Amino acid sequence: MSEAAEFDVCGPLPRGVTVLEASAGTGKTYTIAALAARYVAEGVPLDELLMVTFTRMATGELRERVRERLVSAEQGLSRALAGAAPEDDDVVRLLASGGEADVRVRRERLARALAGFDSATIATTHGFCQEVLGGLGVVGDVEPDTTFLEDISDLRQEVVDDLYVRRWHRHGDPQFGLAQAAEIARAAIDNPDAPIEPADAPAHTVEAMRVRLASAARVELDARKRRMAVMTYDDLLTRLQETLSGPDGGAAAAMLRARYSVVLVDEFQDTDPVQWEIMRTAFGGGDVTLVLIGDPKQAIYAFRGADVYAYIEAAETAGERATLRTNWRSDQGLLDAYDALFGEAKLGHEGIVYRQVRSAPGNRAALTGVVDPSPLRVRVVPRETSGVTPKGYARLESAREHVARDVAADIVGLLDSDAPIEPGDVAVLVRTNKNAARVRDALEAVDVPAVINGAGSVFGTEPAREWLRLLEAIERPAYPPRARSAALTLFLGWSTEEVAAADDDAWEAVHRRLHHWARVLRAKGVASLIEAITLEEGLPGRVLALADGERRLTDLRHVAELLHAAATAEQMGATALTAWLRERVLEAAQDNSDEERSRRLESDAQAVQVLTVHRSKGLEFPVVYYPDLWEPSPAPRRDRPAPVVFHDDRGQRTIDVGLDGPQWGDHVARHTDEQRGEDLRLAYVALTRAKHQAVVWWAGSWDSRDAALTRLLFSRDDSGNVSAAGAAVPTDEAAFARFEELRAATPGCVSVAWSRVEEVGAWAGTAAGGAALSASSFDRTLDWWWRRTSYSDLTAGTWEARVASEPEEPVVEDEGSAPTLFPDAGQGDELRAIPSLLGGMPVGTEVGTLVHRVFETVDFAANDLEGEIAMNVEAAQARRRVELGDLGSVIAGLHAAIETPLGPAVGGARLRDVARADRLDELVFELPLVGGDHPAGPALTLRAIGDVLRQSLPPGDPLAGYADRLLDPGLRESVRGYLTGSIDLVVRLGDGRFAIADYKTNWLAPRGEALTAWHHRPAALTAEMHHGHYGLQALLYVVALHRYLRWRLPGYSADRHLAGVLYLFVRGMSGADTPVVDGMPCGVFTWQPPAALVEALSDVLDRGEAAP
Repeated sequence: MSEAAEFDVCGPLPRGVTVLEASAGTGKTYTIAALAARYVAEGVPLDELLMVTFTRMATGELRERVRERLVSAEQGLSRALAGAAPEDDDVVRLLASGGEADVRVRRERLARALAGFDSATIATTHGFCQEVLGGLGVVGDVEPDTTFLEDISDLRQEVVDDLYVRRWHRHGDPQFGLAQAAEIARAAIDNPDAPIEPADAPAHTVEAMRVRLASAARVELDARKRRMAVMTYDDLLTRLQETLSGPDGGAAAAMLRARYSVVLVDEFQDTDPVQWEIMRTAFGGGDVTLVLIGDPKQAIYAFRGADVYAYIEAAETAGERATLRTNWRSDQGLLDAYDALFGEAKLGHEGIVYRQVRSAPGNRAALTGVVDPSPLRVRVVPRETSGVTPKGYARLESAREHVARDVAADIVGLLDSDAPIEPGDVAVLVRTNKNAARVRDALEAVDVPAVINGAGSVFGTEPAREWLRLLEAIERPAYPPRARSAALTLFLGWSTEEVAAADDDAWEAVHRRLHHWARVLRAKGVASLIEAITLEEGLPGRVLALADGERRLTDLRHVAELLHAAATAEQMGATALTAWLRERVLEAAQDNSDEERSRRLESDAQAVQVLTVHRSKGLEFPVVYYPDLWEPSPAPRRDRPAPVVFHDDRGQRTIDVGLDGPQWGDHVARHTDEQRGEDLRLAYVALTRAKHQAVVWWAGSWDSRDAALTRLLFSRDDSGNVSAAGAAVPTDEAAFARFEELRAATPGCVSVAWSRVEEVGAWAGTAAGGAALSASSFDRTLDWWWRRTSYSDLTAGTWEARVASEPEEPVVEDEGSAPTLFPDAGQGDELRAIPSLLGGMPVGTEVGTLVHRVFETVDFAANDLEGEIAMNVEAAQARRRVELGDLGSVIAGLHAAIETPLGPAVGGARLRDVARADRLDELVFELPLVGGDHPAGPALTLRAIGDVLRQSLPPGDPLAGYADRLLDPGLRESVRGYLTGSIDLVVRLGDGRFAIADYKTNWLAPRGEALTAWHHRPAALTAEMHHGHYGLQALLYVVALHRYLRWRLPGYSADRHLAGVLYLFVRGMSGADTPVVDGMPCGVFTWQPPAALVEALSDVLDRGEAAP
């Protein structure tokens, strides 16, 4: 593959299919954001721009960076139009070129994009597929009640267990073990489209049995997922691919091309054939601009299903190829050292070649104030320091321990130097979680703070095993051996001496405590159990007193969260939960951790970051240490064969589960070659994390001949081909001499030294300055009005003060705590005789939050509505226990509210009549107020809103007098910035109109008086709308819906499509028998704002003042 031309972000915008290779540190995200801003400025509507990446974290970062770029571009053009000096920003300078009219149009396009930024589609690949399938309707069918699973390991193990028992329970001794069966099933399921070899194995051989098991595991897993109504996110990819390649595929692709005109795909080297086929089929026809951004040199996720061959195919077939050649991360000296090390090496494939890049002019020079400032430092381990095997190689474990101590000693020297380096500026990148722990322990031994960043499964830790011992004791709290085992855990904190010396009274106390915890677990769940232990045993203080206390406490709490999630999802008691945790602990020994179970960072304090190379991708650090680049990835073992993944002669990903046979040797060799190629790419990813200095070790163990570092030096030919297997392990002297050649070729860039660890003292920490401290003076003026606000914030000053604890999760804030008093008109005995069905339900924000959550999740149209409500109440209670009184009465009352006719404004419809497809629950909005991002200019005053009301509402309107209430001194006077909120429910009616519904659980009766229909008559509700400032909430929410529909609904008209606002005071809604007063059902407040009012108010929120 020929070298691509350099890409200029200010050059012609890409058209058709373009592959953009972005080497490490060359500003990939900056380029994507800049392209997005340019496309928008040149006329591509933001909702026609699709940006796709591969992780949720990357999606969040990309969304933030794109928005920041749009803001900076729009502000830059505003300054240019005002006559300011040209910008330093090349992209803004380009957009500001040309005539004033053109610049003004570009600025307006960017401003519109910012105002409607919520319409931007920036998603993971799976999120994009889910959105597309939902949007395709009958063309793409994802069932609405489908649950998505992040981790299918439990389900996969169930499948393996059942298939294994089914096959062998009556047929004598199994031909292979359950562990091997699990490996075979995992390989088949993790590579669902890969052909299974050996396809031609004779029917009665063990190889054929393994192939049948692999095929059956795929089929059985799919069948169980369908029965359970669950999908993995990879299933979404397959479903969309099948849709696009099926009979209606042409129509589906046409709909996507009509929806998006520009598609930018980030991290494309991590794609796979299914994802590439989706992008190629949907957007590769030439009508859409498709830009694929990635770096094949960073393709290191084959174990997760990524397939760099898909990237290579895309690059070979793309209309244009380009590359980024300016490195914004690393110093030039470090890049020169890497050029000498990698040359033009091919990193596992002819199409993956290391290319030189240049450092950006602004990159800082190399480190100063250190003993050795060389950008690349190499330390060679003499074999006599680690011991020598009978064949003359370095002993592996001894060499690892030596290097870990040397890393710690070198970091102490760095921190003690005059360099402006703190522990948080240093990272240690390792290949395995065990090496991470080894290095962390070595650093802690010399008092250097260090944290392991997400290394391994939390179920593989000692705190997880202590949780297991505790649950085993809780399962049988009267059993002495388990009580003794639990006493030795952190939860009870006994020493072995205390266990040995304890008398019967002491053990009786332990048994009582275990019985108590068993009752807590049975009644309230794991979350309450850990809370009880924390309070009763002083757990944090005991754990944090240990040397690695932060780490242990983090793991204890993480395991508790996972136990709580599992127990809640599967309704598990103590016995089932104990068995579940025991399985997870056994699995963790295999060192396979998914995102959810990966260990969390124990502290965000200033500390050396120890992490695996895979976790480091996308990160950068001033100084990076590499203690194990001299080790290769483990090769398949002959004494314990396992399934292998490889590419056949056609480049198709294939698996061999036979573990023997005529082709097995060739397939293992192919797998190993590909693995060695990925090792080269791992070395590239690791080394390119460093900004100023990289410190590398080399040791001559038996395996080091196959390490990427060794092969780059000793097994590379003049054409850049790197042998997959090293010829021989060089002597220490030969390795030292080869590194010396690198030093000579790059003067000042590489240094080489022998690794000899001498006694090193503990790090004393950064010396405290002797100067007296003084408070800094604040001499700026804060703009209190430019902020992110909400309805609750605007009205906060109108509620009575009350003492409350800080909620642990978001709660409904718009429910008043005190009852509203209404004058007794001396009438309505009939209404007073009708009690509220929810009169026994307690009051308060926690109850309001639970009711909102139930209404959000319940299916109004369910056949067994009462059962549906009960299930959702139980689920809400599992998240946060709330006292509801008589549960049966609450369920009956909520059922009645859903059955209540909502009045003539919606044609007498009930919530019961609203299908899931016709409702939007908790519609979150971010509404710009008076310019949004611009702090300058007028503020929005509530007086201006009141002026609009006076001008627009007729005298008989329920909120006609509310304008005067907006002069309430407790309301926030004025604001600018953004208004945020969440609309409880948006309903699409049968006639195409849209209505807002807001649930209220307020208690409207005076204290001590029974709650009845009288307190929910229309006049009482109108008074409550005024008193609680719900009129302001209704105004703001209807504008939010107005803007939402204006952006998304073709031919939208406020007059034709807005059906008004419904405030549902659920305590007054009694079902079909709800009393009707003056044509309105009790408990339901309905308001239809005039279309002119909605549009005028939307303008006021933009300008800050009413039109004259």
